[in-house]
Order: sequence, then C-alpha cells, then structure tokens
Amino acid sequence: MQEVKRIKMCYNNWVKIFSDTFTGQKPEFVLKTVFGYDSFRLQQKKIIDSILKNQDTLAVMPTGGGKSICYQIPALIFSGITVVISPLISLMQDQVTTLSSNGIKSVFLNSSQSLEEYKQAVKEILTHKVKIVYVSPEGVSSNRIRDILCRDELEISCITIDEAHCVSQWGHDFRPDYLEIAGLRKLFPKTPVLALTATATEEVRNDICKNLGMKNCKVFISSFDRPNIFLEVQRKQKNYTQIIDYIKKHYGESGIIYCNSRKKVDEITAFLDSLGYSVLNYHAGLSDEIRKKNQGLFIKDEIQIMVATVAFGMGIDKPDVRYVINYDLPKSIEEYYQEIGRAGRDGIESSALLLYSPADINKVRYFFQEAADPQMSEQLLQQMINYANAKTCRRQILLKYFGENFSSEGFTSEQKKCCCDICKKEDDPDSLVDMTIPAQKLLCCIIRTEQKFGASYVIDVLLGSIEKRIIENGHNNLSTWGIGNELSKEDWFNLTDILCQKEFIQRTGEYKIVTLLPKGKKFLEQRETLMLPFEKSWTSPLAKTTKYKAAKNIPVPQKPERSDEAANAIMEDLKKWRKRKADDMNVPPFVIFGDKTLYDLAAKKPLNKNELLEIYGIGKMKAEEFGKSIIGIIENYR
Repeated sequence: MQEVKRIKMCYNNWVKIFSDTFTGQKPEFVLKTVFGYDSFRLQQKKIIDSILKNQDTLAVMPTGGGKSICYQIPALIFSGITVVISPLISLMQDQVTTLSSNGIKSVFLNSSQSLEEYKQAVKEILTHKVKIVYVSPEGVSSNRIRDILCRDELEISCITIDEAHCVSQWGHDFRPDYLEIAGLRKLFPKTPVLALTATATEEVRNDICKNLGMKNCKVFISSFDRPNIFLEVQRKQKNYTQIIDYIKKHYGESGIIYCNSRKKVDEITAFLDSLGYSVLNYHAGLSDEIRKKNQGLFIKDEIQIMVATVAFGMGIDKPDVRYVINYDLPKSIEEYYQEIGRAGRDGIESSALLLYSPADINKVRYFFQEAADPQMSEQLLQQMINYANAKTCRRQILLKYFGENFSSEGFTSEQKKCCCDICKKEDDPDSLVDMTIPAQKLLCCIIRTEQKFGASYVIDVLLGSIEKRIIENGHNNLSTWGIGNELSKEDWFNLTDILCQKEFIQRTGEYKIVTLLPKGKKFLEQRETLMLPFEKSWTSPLAKTTKYKAAKNIPVPQKPERSDEAANAIMEDLKKWRKRKADDMNVPPFVIFGDKTLYDLAAKKPLNKNELLEIYGIGKMKAEEFGKSIIGIIENYR
C-alpha cells in the first residue's frame, strides 16, 4: 500500500511540472518527453497541427494506429481543458489510468462514480488540476455536466469525439445519443472539434461532419492496413477442432473468440473451461458486475481467452491480444474490421481467423428483422460474404472496401506469408493446383453460350443439365455440354469467383451475366498454364471427433532461438517484474510497459537513465519511477 501511495504522490508532483512545461511547446518535444516515442506514426503530426490551428478535424485511423496521441498532445500544449466524449465507462477508466502512468492528470465523469468521487473530480476540473476530462455521449447532453463545462473560470480548448462513426446511420454501430453531441458544439462555437474513428466509408465521413456540426472540416485518412495481422478464413467444421488448434498455436497468449449469439458464447466457454483453458465469457445477458469483472480479469492478464459477442467491443484497450477468432460470420466488413482490430494493437505480429459456413448466412439475416434498413443490411452482408469466399488477396479486398488501393505483387516470400492465407498459398508451390483445363472449359462454355447468361446457367451446361431452358436453347448440343463433371457445382462457382477476382471474366448487369475480359481471352489464345490456390469444397462433417488433453498438459511452444541468450532471460524477468508491479498498482500490465518496450529493453540493455530514455515507450516519468528496478534486472546479465 505504501508503494502505491508513493507512486500516486509522484504522479501528483509531476502534474504541476507538466502543466508548466508543455503549454505552448512543440508536439515533437511532448511526444518524446512524455511518451518516450522518437517519431509520429501515420498522419498523427498533421492531425495534431490541424487541431493546434483550431481547425475542425476528422481523423480516420486503424485500430492501434495511435488515435489517442492526436488529442493527448494538443491537450498538454493547450492552456485549457480537452473534453473527450467516449462511449464506454471501461474505456474511460483505462485511458485515465494509462495517462496517469505518464504523469498526465485526467478524470472522468460518469455513473460508475460515487457522489464523493464525482465531487472530487469536479473540484479538480474547476481548480485547473486536470488537462483531459472524459464524459459519455449521454452525459455530455445532461444539464449537470454542461453547467460544469460552461463555468466562466474554465477554458475548453478542444472537444474530441472518440468512435465518431457512431453518429452515422450508415455506420455499423449507430448510437442515437451521439446526435446530441452537436448541442455541445453550439455552446463552444470557437473550440476545435476532433472526431476519431477506425472505420468510415465516404458516406459515414460525410455524416460525421454534418451531424457533429463541424465547420470546414479537415479530413485525414490514414491507411487502414494492419500489416502485422495475418488474415485467414477456414470452412467451419461442426466441432471445435479449429478453435483448439488455433489456441495451441498461440498457447500462453491473449485471444478473443467472437460469436453472434449468447448461447454459442456460453457453449464454447464451457467447452474450453472443461479442457482446462483460462477462459471467461462476455455478453449482454450477464450482469454489469460480471461483465466488468470478466473484462478486468482479461485486461490484467488473469485470464487468457475471452469468448464474447459484439458487446465486447470498443472498450478493449489491451495492446497485446495476439489473435482474434470469428466463430460466426460478422454482419459487415466494418464490424469484422473492428473486431480483428482488437489484435496486435502494439504492432507485434498477430492473427485473425474467420470460420465460415454458408449456413451462417441465414442466421445473420435473421437479425435484419430489427434493422432500420434491411436492404442496406443485405448489401453489407454480401460484401462480407464476398470477403469470406475470396480467392485473391484478402488484405486487398478489405482495404478496397475502405477505398484504399493495395497490391501484394512484388512482395517477398516472407511478406506474402505474413499477408493472408491466399497470398501464402500462392507463394507455396505445394498449395497450387493446375486449373488450366477447368478454366479453359469454363471460359469456352461462356463463349459458346454467347456471353448472355449468368454463372449458374453456364455451370449447368458444363455439368450436362437437361433443364428445359438449356434444351430449348439447344445448348445440350454444344461441345462444352457435360464436359465438367470433374468438379462439383460448388467447385465451379468457386473457380468462377477466382477468375472474376483474377480479372479473367466479369459479372455485369442485374442478372450478373458472365463475359470475358482481355486477360481471359489472352489466356485462351496463348494456352498458358494456370496455377491457382484452389481447394475442393468441404461437404462432409469431420470423420471423427478428436479427444484433447486438458490445456495444463499441453506443452508451451518454445520461442525461436535467439543468438543473444541474455536478451531472452531479461525478457522473461522483465515480464515477471511487470506483472508484480501491475498487481501492486492494481493496473493492467500494459500500463506499466507494452511488450514492444520490453523487447527494446532486452535488446539494448540500458544501464543508466540517459540510455533508458532512448528506449521505445519510456518517457521521463517512467524512467524516474521504474528505472532503478529495470537497470537492476539488466545488470544481472551483464
């Protein structure tokens, strides 16, 4: 307890120093001194400069792209207070804890506080001891909070809206409370507004600017790419074999398994728990108390696996989640992107697995009954289905949806292995299948039927169908009639999808008529060999159920050998020290240091304060507070 009190006193002393030091300073100085980073990422610097010029700003950045830096640094440079509107209480609490660890005084105002805690937070705001105030969308529309923020003695320097896509009905997570935020802007017409989101199509971006009352809004769109996340889709099997195999690959690491129903969440949780895995569940059917407890245990590394519905979403500020499994098909690419974005927020290699079955489609459509616009919901679902069925680079499809061009052409073998399952297979000769003859048959059949029909009709011709329309058209007399029995109908559809994505053919018009493109004509003319990552359709359940031993009996996979044995040992000791320190302070381990900082410490082995300040993620506050302990650990191996 004495240690915790001493650390809190240290934080309070630093607050005054920071208030005096950073007002009016350059962003680069604040970035290095407070956060310990040498350079800005993506478009952080441009966004910060825009805010410092009092310009309304919309920033679209990927999850883990460093959105919080974009308002935290201006908050320290501005003389007044920055108000941050955030949708989840847990997210506010995590942000306040993390800011405190860097010596930045911030508070939140929400329903989780006791009356005394609320009064204390208000007192600190009114006595200028606070740089950042977190409030909820519904809270900011209340007269009580607006009266506090409108006090004459306060200066509101910036209004930040996190998860700003919630203000748009085009977004995947529309929340009516967000529409009330525009009223706050009217109270502070000269204060710049910063809207932040990880997912926003053009329609959503337009809605954000309009519904928040942003004036001459400056829009910054960073790359949506998360190159550290390996993307993979597998056909779902009827037992949990794939989940177990994936957990084995990531044994000892944090992971999230998303399901569409509470029942499935509870079922998978019980199954994994019976095998001895460290797992809990999270969904809206649990009490607030249980949800809060389970989320806290996950964030503090007390459990490794969280099985959850989409309710376990925006409040997850945990940088070291190493994998996300989507057991069910998400309703849209936006929802999918948000969920896989929980992995690898620290930039370290992570992975995302989608388990897909065509049977999931109707289950998703069931939810459309409650949708405000069922037609739009169907459109969003179709784009998700196309992604799941993709036979070309998944990253390219994902980024194209958000209006970003991406190509894996020119990637090295190693880069392709880290991109997605399709690219990995394309670079692996053993996974490619010679599809020259089937592709020739399909394209020739399209030509023989005069490029007037959809894929289903063409495939029926290939399979020798005697359907009335085929007979009436005389297509049973074509040379291509009945020559395609080496593949099933589903396989022919898969090949059609691949050739569309490879731009050999295209679907056009209302009836999706299939026609050849120049690349397809060239293929037929030059009789080129065509190697594709083609897998025959999975049509039968798993032949037998595999029995698994309890997780505690599964050996921990060995890490790759390092030439620097001392670095390996330092890393393990630093992790143990970090966990003890986090438990003492009752904070998540990543609040002390992220994994990237530990890796840098183990590699560079600093032995004094100046060397510590060259480590990624260590600013002056943390160097002062934790430097002696860190150096003590490193000295044991010098």
